[in-house]
Amino acid sequence: MGRSLKLGLDFLFGLVIPILILSRFSDELGNVTAYVVSALVPVTWVAVDLLFVTRRFNFITSFLGLNAVVRGVLAFWFVDGLAYAFKDSVPSLLWVVVFGLSLVFGRPLIGAFLEQSFDPRTPEQERSLRNLFDEVPARRALWLGTLAMVVLSAVTGVANFFLNVWIVTAGFGTRAFNAQVAESNAIARFAISIPEALALMVVVGLALRAVYARLPGDPTDSDFWELMELREARKDA
Repeated sequence: MGRSLKLGLDFLFGLVIPILILSRFSDELGNVTAYVVSALVPVTWVAVDLLFVTRRFNFITSFLGLNAVVRGVLAFWFVDGLAYAFKDSVPSLLWVVVFGLSLVFGRPLIGAFLEQSFDPRTPEQERSLRNLFDEVPARRALWLGTLAMVVLSAVTGVANFFLNVWIVTAGFGTRAFNAQVAESNAIARFAISIPEALALMVVVGLALRAVYARLPGDPTDSDFWELMELREARKDA
């Protein structure tokens, strides 16, 4: 599946269809049913994507799957007011906890993201990549990148919480509640999720830059693993 099509489907199932269900079909389905269905549509899409489209099982996809499961479970926690604002911000809190714990245990998770992107195929490649990540400059970059993810997730979680407090004021199970949830989700996607994604790209890009700085040669002229082989050869010389 092409990248553009994948992004289009993510946008369709993650935002457009849930908002349409909340805003257009609450009367036909019933307010509570419409709310649950709208919440489960993006969860179902993530599951279908992981199992049948992407079909890659690694740390990143496992974490995305966990995030989807949490969202699916929370869909059946019927609350409003401050409790709803907290519930809708739990996925960001999950990122804070997981990335924060990785720092506590000395295994910054940005390293896991980079490892999956480099895709080591042999035990030797895995070992050489771990050795590279253990060098002080690279390890510092991974630690700072993971810390930046903790801060970023905390900020977006707080922003999402107050956005919901401001917009979602109706009682659960009413048509007004569903309409306000749809409005909040639309605003959050453009005002919070897009800046968050751009910031994540910057964080990962800086971490990649620090890793490539430890390699010989020009990264634009050679494959990553070719540079790694050259690095290992120079170390053994």
